[in-house]
Amino acid sequence: MPLLTGLAWLLLCQTAGELLARLLQLPLPGPVLGMLLLLVALRWPQVRTPVGAVADALLAHLSLLFVPVGVGVMTHLGLLSQYGLRMLVAIAVSTWIGLAVTALVLRLMLRREPAAGD
Repeated sequence: MPLLTGLAWLLLCQTAGELLARLLQLPLPGPVLGMLLLLVALRWPQVRTPVGAVADALLAHLSLLFVPVGVGVMTHLGLLSQYGLRMLVAIAVSTWIGLAVTALVLRLMLRREPAAGD
């Protein structure tokens, strides 16, 4: 029963996020808002426990979620051979940019952190 309750919480948060995004015409995707709502809801044990059970169950079967991606890649091998090098460059450059921005933000945050004796 905790699995169904946890799944219901996940779906409720995603639906609430979608509704907020559409009703308020926010520039954020609904699932992102739903995850923020879930983050707030995880403060309560009544939510945290069943969602944790669902997370464990989903992680145990995570490999099954990669099957559709593999089928999609196999279906579009022609596009991959045509644009593969461009995609590889775009993925590598965007990864490096993301790492650099993360490092810079971390560096700024560590500078702003007060010393342990203060």
